Amino acid sequence: MVELLVKSKVKEFVSSIDKDMRVSPEFYEALEAEVKALIEKAVKRAQAEGRKTLYARHV
Repeated sequence: MVELLVKSKVKEFVSSIDKDMRVSPEFYEALEAEVKALIEKAVKRAQAEGRKTLYARHV
């Protein structure tokens, strides 16, 4: 399975919001699943429009 997220960047972003907040491995897994589901829905919307390119409106 392809990993889409860069964990260090997620952690960096979380730290920019709250320096004391930590990220569990389960969070990365859940976030990865959400991102993949979002992309799958966007692909289906684009296909329904007959598009082969994803645009912001497909999100």
